[in-house]
Amino acid sequence: MTIAQTMLQTAAETATHERPPAPVSKGTFRAQRPEIVGPDEPMLPFPIPLSGAVQKGFGRGGKDLGCPTANLPDESLPAMSEVTQTGVYYGFAQVLPISNDERALSGEESQVHPMVMSLGWNPFYKNEKLTAEIHVMYPFKRDFYGHEMRVVVLGYIRPELDYVSKEALIEDIETDKRVALNCLARPAYQKYRDDPLFEASS
Repeated sequence: MTIAQTMLQTAAETATHERPPAPVSKGTFRAQRPEIVGPDEPMLPFPIPLSGAVQKGFGRGGKDLGCPTANLPDESLPAMSEVTQTGVYYGFAQVLPISNDERALSGEESQVHPMVMSLGWNPFYKNEKLTAEIHVMYPFKRDFYGHEMRVVVLGYIRPELDYVSKEALIEDIETDKRVALNCLARPAYQKYRDDPLFEASS
């Protein structure tokens, strides 16, 4: 399967079958990746708002890959999976504090932060179900399972890929983060930090 062929189905369509095959990332692909992608302002189907309580996932993002992720519940996924294909996306996210919770978030932790998101099957780990895993680009001090997360997805970075090694996967993840920050620095994207979906926080 080629990278171009992975663009023909939405993520929801792939979920009606067994785990779909994914093209393997080659060294030449990683070497040629651009540092910024997409138009200068979001275009349909973006922006896509998502929200839900953070679920426990596989726990391997932080341990294996140095990239801790938060999983949204299955019922929040159709808003995105029905209009986009599997792959890596960028946008903004906010984790809301829970009142009277001992795992209180700091003021900065509950701000709106850049995020990078994987929507798909994680072929390197051979997942058996479609998931949305979000890495919020902020150094949280503790986990925030059960907290509500609100997300505005603003653009697409690349298709979902398989990897010959964990090191190759990590290299692409680090590039994804960098590309997401570059894309979100554009003025038409920055204004989404103040999207009505997010709660005002000091």
